[in-house]
Amino acid sequence: MKLPNIRVSFKQKFRDWAFRRTVETGTVLLNQRRIYILPTRQSFAFGAVLLLMLLGDINYNLSLGYMLTFLLATSGGLTMLYAFRNMARLEIHAGYVEPVFAGEQARFVFHFNNPGPLERHALHLHDDDGHETVFDLPARASTAVELALPAPQRGWLDSGRLTLHTRFPLGLFNAWTYLHFDVRALVYPKPAAPQPLPVAASPDGSGKTTVRGDEDFFGLRNYVAGDALPRIAWKALAREQGLQVKQFSAQQGQQLWLDWSQLPDIAAERKLELLTRWVLDAEAQGLHYGLRLPDGETAPQHGAAHRAECLRRLALFGVHEA
Repeated sequence: MKLPNIRVSFKQKFRDWAFRRTVETGTVLLNQRRIYILPTRQSFAFGAVLLLMLLGDINYNLSLGYMLTFLLATSGGLTMLYAFRNMARLEIHAGYVEPVFAGEQARFVFHFNNPGPLERHALHLHDDDGHETVFDLPARASTAVELALPAPQRGWLDSGRLTLHTRFPLGLFNAWTYLHFDVRALVYPKPAAPQPLPVAASPDGSGKTTVRGDEDFFGLRNYVAGDALPRIAWKALAREQGLQVKQFSAQQGQQLWLDWSQLPDIAAERKLELLTRWVLDAEAQGLHYGLRLPDGETAPQHGAAHRAECLRRLALFGVHEA
């Protein structure tokens, strides 16, 4: 029962020994000092077959058998060279990673440049958890390769140490190298279910809520635990349409403050999810909105850059920068 653990421990120790470099920036060139090669299980099986063939040749003194056996042995040995050449001299650098929401997959982009005249086949790029992408590289060309990694929680998601390997052409030898670039994906909080936006603030920026009797009716949605009773659509309930809640939208041109302190007493992550939902909805409705968090505020604005800044602050709230 301990043998798998021993193998895992040996593999981990070898990787730590072989890859002593820190996180890398810029372009990585794969040379003979970075590429490691070991025979695979198929290689040992192939060798056992060759040994049996050699014993048969010796026993029956088969001249053509000798020729075939040594020809196959030479071909098998050459596959080690081809496995090395399939990765040698490749140039790799990391690209930009688009931000994602928690629960989605972050798509890390790596640019591979093949400056040589040989095509590269069956290259595998994967992490320790088994997330993998397989690709080929044309000769004298550059290719962008995406590796999708799950983003379970908000904050920064590091690509971690990745493995690039190949068993081309016959699967007899495994050539590999380790890559760890200084690249991270920004993960926003997961948006909460649709919620009514807070009442907009007065246009003079005083921060006082505007009491209006002619708010724009936005529609109905299903009741969620914690919704205010005055917003329940009792007429819809009487018509046996289920328990629903009225939604109202703030008018364009008003200042809408999304304020942490005005939220109910719920978990911090839940507050961040609600604020994320409101940022998305306010931007979609063309409102000028601001964001107030315990560590500061962002003045009301509108646009893609303002949306990205608000989401970035929500993603990194309470997160210590590396």
